[in-house]
Amino acid sequence: MRRGENIYHRKDGRWEGRYVKGRTLNGKVKYGYVYGRTLKEVRERLYPLKIQYQTYQEVRGMVSISFEEWCHYWLDLIRMDVKPTTYSNYKYKMTAYVLPIIGETSLNELTEKSGQKLLTALAEKKLRRSTIRVIFRIVLQCLNEAKRKSYITENCFSNIKLPKDKKRKIRALNRKEQQFLEKTALEDKKGNGIPTILSLHTGLRIGEIAALRWTDIDFDQRLIQINHTYQRIHLKNGERRTQLVFDSSKTAASVRTIPMSDKVKKLLLKHKKRSKGLFVFSNNNKPIEPRLLTYHFHRLREKCQLVDIHFHQLRHTFATRCLEAQGDILSVSALLGHTSTQLTLDTYADSLMEARVKVIYQMENKLR
Repeated sequence: MRRGENIYHRKDGRWEGRYVKGRTLNGKVKYGYVYGRTLKEVRERLYPLKIQYQTYQEVRGMVSISFEEWCHYWLDLIRMDVKPTTYSNYKYKMTAYVLPIIGETSLNELTEKSGQKLLTALAEKKLRRSTIRVIFRIVLQCLNEAKRKSYITENCFSNIKLPKDKKRKIRALNRKEQQFLEKTALEDKKGNGIPTILSLHTGLRIGEIAALRWTDIDFDQRLIQINHTYQRIHLKNGERRTQLVFDSSKTAASVRTIPMSDKVKKLLLKHKKRSKGLFVFSNNNKPIEPRLLTYHFHRLREKCQLVDIHFHQLRHTFATRCLEAQGDILSVSALLGHTSTQLTLDTYADSLMEARVKVIYQMENKLR
């Protein structure tokens, strides 16, 4: 039996009240329900909810599907427009960090308070500030698309103040450490030290070294063309948690040409004589596993008794040597494949300051 607007007397003796929470993506009405033993009890609980959700729809938007449902819809939407590594990164971070916190909240019920709740939860996980900022950038993209499609009226996370990154001084090898590491790398008879020397003299990332093909190297012009990367990405399919992917470089700036020094040219020519397959560093005619490159590097590092050094710091060392040699910032930025010279300036501010101090001393000496 029906009493009043959307209130029904059920067969089990209870009363049921129904209110509109919003709509699905295809426009279908989505209802919420309240139950009570008496008609009066249901009415008292129902009408405040009707007003509340009517306000949500007018102020925040009509769509009331869960954020989790929208997130998966958005991920499917962008899948063809982003690289597999980017898609995998987005999906992993959303699934691992965001959806467990706000996934059940409806789109038109998200508020700035929801964002603060997410921020607090991420901080409690002891994540690095830079990681938290990356996660929020992904969430903002997701919500901005919902706003663009008019599913919500505003991105309620856009004004949340995120923790600023603490600038950490980059640890580059000093000249003595670099010389010792290179000497140890050259002594490796199996050639496992060559990637270390290559990174020290070209600034290549580990994924770029793994993806390097012989066709990317022009020995006559002494140039190395960087246009691919080989790396592991996270998966959620079955029991396989990661997968190796050979892909084009992430950004336009990452596609670059790097001149070879005499040392690198001679080393690679010698390595080519015993190399088999398309890739400079290969395993069964496939690009070498980046983890294996890391393993070989740490074996060398331990021999040199270098503590708290990882492979990426070889790239920092290359950049530092370039700046110490008075390399102009535009050239150094291009060699590193940075998206802007500002990124290079921000990253290597300390090294640049040391170079500037030397310039001042040199100027004063000239004036004497």
